[in-house]
Amino acid sequence: MKRRRFLTGSLAGGALLGAGLDAVAPRSVLAAGTRKTVVLQPNGKYDFLLKGGHVIDPASNISEIMDVAIAGGKIAAVDRNLPAADAKRTIDASGLYVSPGLIDIHVHVFYTFTPFYYLLRFVVADDVCLPAGVTTCVDAGSAGIDTFPQFMEIVRKSRMRILAFINISAPGMDMNEHDPLTFKIPPMLPGGEGIFAKYPGAIVGIKSAHYGPRVPYDAIHTPWASVEAAVEVGRRNDLPVMFDFFARPAEGNWPARTYRDLVLEKGRPGDIHTHFLSKPPYIDENGKVARFFVEAQEKGFVFDVGHGGGSFRWDVAIPFIEQGFKPDTISTDLHAGALLGAAVSMTNVMSKFLCLGMSLEDVIRCSTANPAKVIRRPELGTLKVGSTADVAVFEVLTGEFDYRDAGMGKLHGNKRIQNHLTMFGGEVAFDPWGLNSPFWKDMPQRPRPSGADAGMDGD
Repeated sequence: MKRRRFLTGSLAGGALLGAGLDAVAPRSVLAAGTRKTVVLQPNGKYDFLLKGGHVIDPASNISEIMDVAIAGGKIAAVDRNLPAADAKRTIDASGLYVSPGLIDIHVHVFYTFTPFYYLLRFVVADDVCLPAGVTTCVDAGSAGIDTFPQFMEIVRKSRMRILAFINISAPGMDMNEHDPLTFKIPPMLPGGEGIFAKYPGAIVGIKSAHYGPRVPYDAIHTPWASVEAAVEVGRRNDLPVMFDFFARPAEGNWPARTYRDLVLEKGRPGDIHTHFLSKPPYIDENGKVARFFVEAQEKGFVFDVGHGGGSFRWDVAIPFIEQGFKPDTISTDLHAGALLGAAVSMTNVMSKFLCLGMSLEDVIRCSTANPAKVIRRPELGTLKVGSTADVAVFEVLTGEFDYRDAGMGKLHGNKRIQNHLTMFGGEVAFDPWGLNSPFWKDMPQRPRPSGADAGMDGD
């Protein structure tokens, strides 16, 4: 059976988005030999002009060929036929897509923290996010109030933007997440000397995770202890809660803890379930998606991918997309196991939804405007004039590509998107193919490397 016929019915051809670390493919527009080298001039009202790319900015309802101008770290103009004479650097983006910098709302980048399981060891945000076009990431509960000062040291050193869902368990992401005695609510309440006052703007929500899949219930370890504590802190701070949730049947005098109750009763509009495409019981014996998913999404509950090392399965994702139920946000749950497994990168996870029939515009929306709304940072995830100039420039490759889910199942696709350039705050943060570089013979003076290109080479 030919690969292109693997998906039938309403499913479209597949796409795999690489992290931008592969060699340029033979079918790449960069291999055509017709691309203009960056044009430099000493003066101009724009610092950069991205010329002739297909701009996709769902927050502005734009999906067409336009130019994007950047000045002073901000988006200065988005329009057709902006004159190159007005820019100090004009980059030829023809044949490429230009989008806002991507937002990954589920990562684990507290790399100085030692988790309880080796494959869960955390990653360095700049190294794994910027090559994939991600300019904002949200650490999902790696740190709690006891470890948050250490986590913030990483945030301050990072080149990109790192925000956080703070863990309801004070030590952060470890075996203490099972222990309600670690849910220290008073220091997490607003005002005074609490954690939110100490780190204003750094925390965008609360994380409840890994609670009680097997720990026996008692007067302290009640079925909903973690969820209820996190919701209380979220309510008092007017912030969303992200749930990593295990359903559990009734035990003795304790009632069942059901997924339906989480999304319709315990969770509020704006709260989030991550890993929602991981569990087959969400699909009934007739292959239908449970009706309560639609009810919850309609009331404003958020469904996030959170691919990770074990939380995305084709046998769950395909029925959801076939039946018209799309995720609200796409995220990676990147840690070492996910990076070395099937998740790989934000763009790789996004591509799986292209494979399942979502349009490129919808995939970009779930990776820019939607997560910006969820974390209540509407100034991010957009190319609106005046917004911070976080930008991803990528292309869609065609060919035969394989990719797999977290259960070792493989799917064939015919497209792949490769990120070529990432800009953060109006500065180039990733450009391995030299879209922003003049030809070496045309450079009158070779500057010493700086920033990401400096490395640790000796003199």
